Amino acid sequence: MYVIAGLGNPGSKYEKTRHNVGFQVVDCLAKEYGIEMNQRKHRALCGMGMIEGHKVLLMKPQTYMNLSGESVGEAVGYYKADPESELLIIYDDVSLEPGKLRIRKKGSAGGHNGVKNIILHLDTQLFPRIKVGVGRKPEGYDLADYVLGHFQGTDEEQMKEAYGQAARAAVAILTEGPDKAMNEFN
Repeated sequence: MYVIAGLGNPGSKYEKTRHNVGFQVVDCLAKEYGIEMNQRKHRALCGMGMIEGHKVLLMKPQTYMNLSGESVGEAVGYYKADPESELLIIYDDVSLEPGKLRIRKKGSAGGHNGVKNIILHLDTQLFPRIKVGVGRKPEGYDLADYVLGHFQGTDEEQMKEAYGQAARAAVAILTEGPDKAMNEFN
């Protein structure tokens, strides 16, 4: 079982915010592959299905961003998934321009509290991830207010394209491995 987790915050208040790009990408994957996101388990909204011949669990943790590791760790443990080869995390990155992608096979949290919590619960930094750029916060803005804000103008259009691109990158990681996906999408 391959676990693909998009990070975000639950509830209509947070829909389509910068911090919820992981949820948006999972929704693209679910739509593209006909996977219904209608199961509640592992403290997440989940859907099980097939992507290009691979059995997957798509998940959107409902623990709020900073506790994402509780949900992801529970799913990884339940399915005995190897984080290095059977887990993919998709999340927002304020150091990348809106819509830009960066795929990594491993690494630190880079200041992202959701990823920090996943590392804590899995006790490893060795898992692939797709970072989706949401842009740098403007000077004088509080980071939390910025990532919990909505995209405006051209950024909103760029992000719609980015969700599809990130979904294609996730499929490439699943089918070809992170190295090939990095060459194609970074």
